[in-house]
Amino acid sequence: MKIGNFDLEKDGVFIIAELSANHNGSKDTALQTIKAAKEAGANAIKLQTYTADTLTIDCKKEDFLIKGGTLWDGKSLYELYKEAYTPWEWHEELFRYARELGLEVFSSPFDITAVDFLETLSPVAYKIASFEITDHQLIRYTASKQKPIIISTGIATIDEIQDAVDICREVGNEEIVLLKCTSAYPAPLKEANLKTIPNLKETFGVEVGFSDHTLGTTAPVVATTLGAKVIEKHFILDRSIGGADADFSLDKEEFTQMVQAVRDAEKLLGKVDYTLNEKKKKSRQFARSLYIVKDIKQGEILTQEHIRSIRPGFGLHPKYLDEVLGKKVLKECTKGTRLAWDLII
Repeated sequence: MKIGNFDLEKDGVFIIAELSANHNGSKDTALQTIKAAKEAGANAIKLQTYTADTLTIDCKKEDFLIKGGTLWDGKSLYELYKEAYTPWEWHEELFRYARELGLEVFSSPFDITAVDFLETLSPVAYKIASFEITDHQLIRYTASKQKPIIISTGIATIDEIQDAVDICREVGNEEIVLLKCTSAYPAPLKEANLKTIPNLKETFGVEVGFSDHTLGTTAPVVATTLGAKVIEKHFILDRSIGGADADFSLDKEEFTQMVQAVRDAEKLLGKVDYTLNEKKKKSRQFARSLYIVKDIKQGEILTQEHIRSIRPGFGLHPKYLDEVLGKKVLKECTKGTRLAWDLII
């Protein structure tokens, strides 16, 4: 699968810097953040496309107040989304700037009007946020645009994940990536359950990845070792600027370290390979092999007293020890002579 010009099979892990609300209401900050994401090694920048009115209603009844130990307790849903949204009139400039820098760029639409708007900007993919996975109409309409669709699974049951995948396939879209996600902000490490990543791939037959809300950079590296092909992490210029998502976002230095750690993990994983390259062959000189360890005259019988498996590795393979014991030597051999078949009979 390709996301823009990035090939998930050939190019490694696709690393997404999530802009989210980290512009803190400033378009200039948004542009600086995009540039910093590129410098930090991200492959893509992702926006969120909604308004407070496309997500909820302006209401302060109990149902609409945030509570339960979140970073946003006490606010209404409308207040939070009004503070956090990325103005739609910024999108064209942000998309253009990201492309000028060589970043792939796309967004999470939160309703059908957002999909229609984003289509005018030709995004390379779409992302369905965790809390939208139950919105079948949104998934069906988004998937029908026949672009890679990345779906976070944070709040979903296994049946709801299956429903989302089935909807994409019903409209002919097989370019699906499911992201393991813990919808807590920040997410405790003990709730990450990253072993779900390979199970998602096996269960649903799609590409898989990880949308990370934990603190630090360890989780994306572990996810990479478990087969994640997409990593998404919230990115901020500087947490001191504040904002709705600042507390669980990485700054430029941290994101750079994460990218390097993921790339190192990719190198470490490598491929299944039992062949001996030239370097390995050269190193075999330090392996054990059979050597004469006591002077022996022509015609004498080799015993354990005369021959041992020792370093270096230029003599016969140690597996032949029992086979050569009891054989005669064809010529006098001094201590330190490597054993070879042409020395014995």
